[in-house]
Amino acid sequence: MVRVEGAETMPWSWRYEGTDGKPVTGPSETFGSQADAESWIGQSWRDLAAAGVTTVVLAEDERVEYRMSLAPATE
Repeated sequence: MVRVEGAETMPWSWRYEGTDGKPVTGPSETFGSQADAESWIGQSWRDLAAAGVTTVVLAEDERVEYRMSLAPATE
């Protein structure tokens, strides 16, 4: 991301979904960069999964960057 002088960067955050794809409540952390948000999810995903979160969605302000399942990989 290129920072433009005087422009504010948009906050990064995670949204949480349950098995039915509907939003579920989770931590409302915001991060200054995508890397910070990804680092946090790397440390927190087990607790989120134990609380019933099955999918996380990374967003920059309102723009969705990607969604990721917290389900174990199957072979």
